[in-house]
Amino acid sequence: MDFNQIEYKKPFYKIKAPLREHLRQYSRLSDLPITYMDLTHYRELIPMTDDQGNPTLWYGVLYNHTDLDVLQEQLVRVYELLVADGESYQYLRIESIEFCSFGNSKPFRIKVVNEINDNHDYFYVKRADASRVYGLELEEIFSPDKISFLVNNETLIEEHIVGVPCDEFLLNNKNVKIVNRLRFAKEFVKFNERCFTRLLGDMRAYNFVVEIIQDFDNIQYRFRPIDFDQQSYEGRKNIYLPQFYVDNKALVELGQELLTVSVANQYMREERVAMKKRFSVNKQRTRSLLRRMKKDVISSPQNRNQLKLDLGKYHNTNAFENLISMGDILTVHMELKLGIKIFL
Repeated sequence: MDFNQIEYKKPFYKIKAPLREHLRQYSRLSDLPITYMDLTHYRELIPMTDDQGNPTLWYGVLYNHTDLDVLQEQLVRVYELLVADGESYQYLRIESIEFCSFGNSKPFRIKVVNEINDNHDYFYVKRADASRVYGLELEEIFSPDKISFLVNNETLIEEHIVGVPCDEFLLNNKNVKIVNRLRFAKEFVKFNERCFTRLLGDMRAYNFVVEIIQDFDNIQYRFRPIDFDQQSYEGRKNIYLPQFYVDNKALVELGQELLTVSVANQYMREERVAMKKRFSVNKQRTRSLLRRMKKDVISSPQNRNQLKLDLGKYHNTNAFENLISMGDILTVHMELKLGIKIFL
C-alpha cells in the first residue's frame, strides 16, 4: 500500500469556541507570556548535525541579544506554567532554542537547564491546530500515559515525551537481539490496536518513541506517539494501523516471529479492555471532547466519505453511512471496537 500520498501539508484547522471551552474546563488554556509568532522573529538559522555529523531536520536559532534576553525570561515562565502551574522556580535558564522546518507544526524545541545541578528538560512551542489538540486530549484519555500541554490563541505548548525515536531504536539494534523481545513485540501489537481504536494516523517509526523501563528483573518497553497532527484526518482505514507502514516492517516481522495469531488477538483484547476502563473513569471528559468534535470540521469531505466506506466494511455495518463528521465516525468506531455506548 502506498502511503506517500499522506497529506504532509494538512490544512490547519482553527480551534473554535466550543473546543476552546472544553480546554478551559479541563485546565488546558493559559495566558502565555509568549506566542509562536514571537519565536519566528529570529536573525539566523544554523543547520544542526547528529553525533556522526549527519544533517538533521533541526536548526539552531539565533536572535538579536536584546530580543533573546526577553524571550529567555518569557520561556522560563512558560515552562513554569507547563510543569508547576505557574509556581516560580529558581535557577532555571534557557540553554537553547531550536527549530524544525519539517511537518505541519514546525515546532520550536526549547532546552531548559537547572543551573544548580545541570539537569535539563525540553518543551515545544507549536502552532495550535484543532486536529493536534483533539489528538492530545484523546491520548490523555485513552492511553496509559498522561500528557501535559497548554493552549493560548494560536500557540500550543507541549511537554517533551521521553523516549528513543523508534526509527533510531531499530537502526541502532539492527543486528542485535534486544532484551525481552517478546515484550517488545507485545507492546507494538497493543500500540497498533490503540492507534486504530482512537483513529490516530501516520504512526511511522519516526512519529513515536520507545520508552525503555528497567523493571526489577527485566527490561520493559512502551510505545508512545509524539505526533498528533493526523488525528482523524485521513480517509483510508489502514493509515490508522501502524502495522501497514514500511518503516515499521521490522516490528511486524518480530511479532510474526514471536507471537501466534491467537496470542496477538489476546493482547489486542487486553488493550481494548484497558481503553474501556479508561473511558469509564473519564466519561464526562470524553463526552465533552467528542460532543465538540462531532460538530467540528477537521478533515475533507472526500476523506470522511472514504473512511465511512472503509470502516463500514471493516465492522460489516451500515452504521457509518449517514454520519457527517469525523467526530461522528470516531464515536461510532470506538463504540464498536470497545463495546461501549459513549452517549446514552
